[in-house]
Amino acid sequence: MARDLTKWAKEKGVKYFMISYTDLFGGQRAKLVPTQAIAEMSQDGAGFAGFATWLDLTPAHPDMMAVPDPDSAIQLPWKPEVAWVAARATMENKLLAQAPRNVLERLIGEAAKEGLRVKTGVEPEFFLLTPEGTQISDPYDTAEKPCYDQQAVMRRYDVISEVCDYMLELGWEAYQNDHEDAIGQFEMNWKYDDALQTADKHSFFKFMMKSVAEKHGFRATFMPKPFKGLTGSGCHAHISVWTLDGKSNAFSDPSKELSLSDQGRTFLGGIMKHASALAAICNPTVNSYKRINAPRTSSGATWAPNTVTWTGNNRTHMVRVPGPGRFELRLPDGAANPYLLQAVIIAAGLDGVRTKADPGKRHDIDMYQQGHLVKGAPKLPLNLLDALREYDKDKTLKAMMGEEFSSAYIKLKTREWNSYASHFSAWEHENTLDI
Repeated sequence: MARDLTKWAKEKGVKYFMISYTDLFGGQRAKLVPTQAIAEMSQDGAGFAGFATWLDLTPAHPDMMAVPDPDSAIQLPWKPEVAWVAARATMENKLLAQAPRNVLERLIGEAAKEGLRVKTGVEPEFFLLTPEGTQISDPYDTAEKPCYDQQAVMRRYDVISEVCDYMLELGWEAYQNDHEDAIGQFEMNWKYDDALQTADKHSFFKFMMKSVAEKHGFRATFMPKPFKGLTGSGCHAHISVWTLDGKSNAFSDPSKELSLSDQGRTFLGGIMKHASALAAICNPTVNSYKRINAPRTSSGATWAPNTVTWTGNNRTHMVRVPGPGRFELRLPDGAANPYLLQAVIIAAGLDGVRTKADPGKRHDIDMYQQGHLVKGAPKLPLNLLDALREYDKDKTLKAMMGEEFSSAYIKLKTREWNSYASHFSAWEHENTLDI
């Protein structure tokens, strides 16, 4: 039974709700609503001018109403008088098909028709910077191999521990935090969950991390590649599929290669089949392609894929199978929309299950050293425009994600690419001024 937000707010001491939705570009949009009005908002929604955010709407469209999903409500641990609640975007009493959370919920329903329940975990990486965003926040973080640096993580203990404490308080079962492979870079982990809950948590985590960083005088960024020569920020996704009751892992079969069941293998086959198109969602910005096609970084490796290959427990491939009953997709980066990331994984995987897709040959080589030996594996797109073209060509994936969503996404993202392509850069002056 859905939570009564008025009653819940009274029990928790909540004075305000942030009714929040995520637009096509991953922007989090919200209205701050007093608790006295939340009952009405729960029925009718909070009104937004959709054109004012990154949705394919015009000023002439009716109000877009954000109807809160009561079960998603989270009390802000750092400001308990406020609660965040994810919303379903509607227009004229119908779900807005292009809204990312609606896309995900529809695909979860499609998976349920196949008797499948997708569970995922995400590993968001981020940098802690100075407020203006031009340099890392810790001047002593300078090691050539900074990954897992205990001194560096302890110098940012106040920020990391505060956010981890909040995740524990919220019942997310946080289990580890570390300094990552670039100077100034960190990762925090919590337990996997159903895809919608993971997406809501991922969305809230980004909001929480940025808020706590600002409180401490820093700036948290999930930008895929904020600094040339440093490892970029990924958002690896761990994927398993279960029976609808959540009791049996449909991906696990000890008798099979890497203990991955036949059904799990076809789900993986769908990911491999649609990989080039997936990049448009998993790597959604111009900057994303500075990460997945990066030259060697100062630490010695990019830790990002550039070719569509899979393997066992080997981090140099796009997909690895690190243990029984699950696999890790290493393609997504920090800019990935939390809802669209989960949606496109389900869409590609479901198509794989339905068509009994074969993931192809498993490769166990070091792709960074021996990738040239792999014949026939597609290279990932070189830039956002190539990725959008791959997505546009993939009729099956577009249909799975929804034609209204796909049309809106391609339109707005192509406009973003055109804006980038038409701007004048310092590089042009440096390299062609005297031509």
